[in-house]
Amino acid sequence: MRYFTSFFATLLLPPLPALVEAWPTQPGLQVQTVDKDDAAAAWWPAVQDSQPHPVFPHRPGHRPTGFIALGDSYSAGIGTGVNGTEDPCRYGVHAHPLLIYNDLERLEEPASTSFQLLSCTGSTITDLLVNSDPSQIGGFNTSQTADFALLSVGGNDLGFFDIMNSCIFRFYSLYSGTCEEALQKSEKQLASPDFENYLRLAIMEILDRVQWEKRPWFSITVTGYAQFFNADTEECDESSFGVWWRGPKLKRELRHKMNEMVLAVNEKIRRSVAAVNDAFAEPKVLFVDYDHLFEGHRFCEPGVIEPDYTRNETWFFLVGGPDNDGHSDSNSTATMQDGALLPPWSPR
Repeated sequence: MRYFTSFFATLLLPPLPALVEAWPTQPGLQVQTVDKDDAAAAWWPAVQDSQPHPVFPHRPGHRPTGFIALGDSYSAGIGTGVNGTEDPCRYGVHAHPLLIYNDLERLEEPASTSFQLLSCTGSTITDLLVNSDPSQIGGFNTSQTADFALLSVGGNDLGFFDIMNSCIFRFYSLYSGTCEEALQKSEKQLASPDFENYLRLAIMEILDRVQWEKRPWFSITVTGYAQFFNADTEECDESSFGVWWRGPKLKRELRHKMNEMVLAVNEKIRRSVAAVNDAFAEPKVLFVDYDHLFEGHRFCEPGVIEPDYTRNETWFFLVGGPDNDGHSDSNSTATMQDGALLPPWSPR
């Protein structure tokens, strides 16, 4: 995930309750704005120019005092460093929910922040739902305060891992299945209405779990996904990320198909969020589409010979490469420490 983890936390911070500029407020609630810090200067104009700025309502005179994080590996933070033995959910010590928690803890107010990290690498929407065992939403301890939720989910439902395994890495060699089968399965799932129905259900279950009618300021930030590849570079046609000898090549046609899949997933998430918001007098959910900010930071960029385990301008974690913990300075939430190499068979 490279240095993207601290960037991602910074990207998500502006929409959080009491820290944002623009979402129509609910009656009786106020909106507070803050100046952007120097760390955001490089990317903030791009965010402003590319997407609308809904402003979340918040409790007058109160900063956020608690939040939860749910979803998959993008929320769990795989690839952002480990502290000791890696746990089954592959939590990274610099996952963006943890960076946001640290930022909130550093605010001048003396109040402490309640934080529940419920995400788990490999999770699907079903793993969130209350009737699942275990259930991320069911694991939400409502006795602790929560003013907002961070949610990243959907990629595993639509076959991200299966496609990356079958078409790119071939973790299990001949047992990885064929790329064509994985792509066809994903296309079938994308064509089905089930994904949007279940995502809307999960979002509503989060709102019900927190009893949103008693906490009108509660909001959910749902993040999308970024296209993995620059799909137009010729020099990557003969490159491979395969973990076994003579792995599949990163041909332009394959890269285009995988990027199109990511865009289709983002569109389904966007529609699901819009459908939930349409059911309320005021919006409850914000979809964050950051894909355009990855331009120049994908796999197979011009002049890059893949796999390049040392390129810090690639904002994706490369399996078999070092974890990436970010860099430290006075304004950064991330700190640098030696990363541990993950074995090539460590897929998710």
